[in-house]
Amino acid sequence: MTVHSHSIPVSAQRDMLQIAIVGRGFSGMMMAIALLKTVTRPFQLRLFDPHPTVSGGQALASTHSSEILNSRVRDLSVSGEPADFTDWLTENLAFRQAVPAAIPGFGQIFVQKAIFSDYVYQRFSEALAERRDVTVQMLNEIIVGVRRTADHRFLVGIGDGSELRCDVVFLATGYGAKEPLPDIVRDRSPIAAGHRLGGSRHVVVLGNGLRAVDRVLQLRDSGFTGEITILSRRGFLPQAHTRLSADPVFPAQAMPKHLPAIMRFVRQVCAQAEADGKGWQAAMNGLRKRARSLWSALPQKEKRQFNRHLRAIYDSHRNRLPADMHARLERELAGGMTQMKRGRAMKRTQDGVLVRWRGQDVDGLLLADEVIDCRCLSPDLADPLIAGMLEAGLAIKDELELGLAVKGSGEVLTPKGGPGGLFAIGPLGLGSLPDIDLVPEIVTQAYTAAALVATSGLGNRPSPTGRRLADTAGAFPEVFA
Repeated sequence: MTVHSHSIPVSAQRDMLQIAIVGRGFSGMMMAIALLKTVTRPFQLRLFDPHPTVSGGQALASTHSSEILNSRVRDLSVSGEPADFTDWLTENLAFRQAVPAAIPGFGQIFVQKAIFSDYVYQRFSEALAERRDVTVQMLNEIIVGVRRTADHRFLVGIGDGSELRCDVVFLATGYGAKEPLPDIVRDRSPIAAGHRLGGSRHVVVLGNGLRAVDRVLQLRDSGFTGEITILSRRGFLPQAHTRLSADPVFPAQAMPKHLPAIMRFVRQVCAQAEADGKGWQAAMNGLRKRARSLWSALPQKEKRQFNRHLRAIYDSHRNRLPADMHARLERELAGGMTQMKRGRAMKRTQDGVLVRWRGQDVDGLLLADEVIDCRCLSPDLADPLIAGMLEAGLAIKDELELGLAVKGSGEVLTPKGGPGGLFAIGPLGLGSLPDIDLVPEIVTQAYTAAALVATSGLGNRPSPTGRRLADTAGAFPEVFA
């Protein structure tokens, strides 16, 4: 399906910069917006995804209109202006009537994912409408491979056996489509689930993150009155956002160099922030400003220790719930009909799920009428597309094999450095870049990558703002509440 083409002659299209984006979740759509706003050379853009509809991916997976984003409005702009999403909301009369007042301002509130999706797609449409020299196509094809050509371009293999020649390729596949436990319901709509589960006595929700909490609360909203078990390996549920603004605070002094000392330092900073009335959340927001440099400086052994013992705790403090939702979750757990249990789901059975309980070395059966998988999966490096790139030397795994090794811009690293023109945007680079699975960081990365294309030999004109890469990268801060 061609979305936008202003009668550009076929001969002219062949001479245009050819760009492919694999994936139409939030990472893919954000990358498209950044390219449209930054690369001023005419180009032809193709967005591939086997799903016929544009979705938010795991970062924005919205199966119910009431799901709330866990980031404040002020941190979710997809343009170069930090207040863009706030302005968009305040210009929306229906929204202003529904939310007549916000203290200390609209920038501090949390909104439904569906509202944010509308904003993203409107900004995409507007950016596209301004580019009469760009052709965009949405293609429901599976990409099965990427290979390098002798002239330093790329051939993108399509599922029907054909190949597309491209100058730049962006992988925006999120976590991939790995399904570790077959036959488990993965995040179906709560309305459908409510009808189906009306007579169920026990539902097991796998995962302990924001999506798992969303699913539990939505099951209750849809009328389910039975028992719910939240099953996760670590058992750390998301913490609460403060009702304050939580502007980042963190000492400017040099950080310790090793993990135990870093953890002691962070605890002290959080305690001081609490004593000062700013909340530990402000200190964690400040820590995120330095997370990337801290991570890159850690020895590999300590990175593995962090992933094994501390990652779940860190995630529960960075992926926070709005205060009202957190209070509702606490009431749900206190009521007794919803429980948290620690264990690893091993296999789906007819009667429930086999679980390796925490601290035990044998599996036990957890009886359930329904099992719903809400875990955020790690990037699937065994996916044929990714595996083929690794085998061909177009990419390498990060040192912990959590995803692909990438630069801050998303440029994919190879055994010889980088292939130039090949990027992995978003969660695929999670092992290299802490927090790159979050919306604000994806926005920053997308504009940095687009600016690289615009200032390279591929897109050698200045960006629309006249700024070079160094200026553009600094325009999108990495610290958000």
